[in-house]
Amino acid sequence: MSLESVALSPGTRVRVTQQVPQVEGVWTTTIEGTIVRYRQSKTGSWFAHSHGDRLWLDRLEVKKDDGELVILNLDRYSVIEPV
Repeated sequence: MSLESVALSPGTRVRVTQQVPQVEGVWTTTIEGTIVRYRQSKTGSWFAHSHGDRLWLDRLEVKKDDGELVILNLDRYSVIEPV
């Protein structure tokens, strides 16, 4: 599911699956919880060479059931599903 098709508003319960492609296989992780905040924010990357020498990332803050706050950098391999 793409970012456009999911309401990323606070209080929405979601399952986010992210994948990191490797030479041999894929690393996959899944986080489930309630959205605290969705925003775009810039990195401190000095090598990004974009507007203002910063790279802008989509960030999703999710609070898990145990209270842990997880900040996810979303990319093309991120899948967000409402739960």
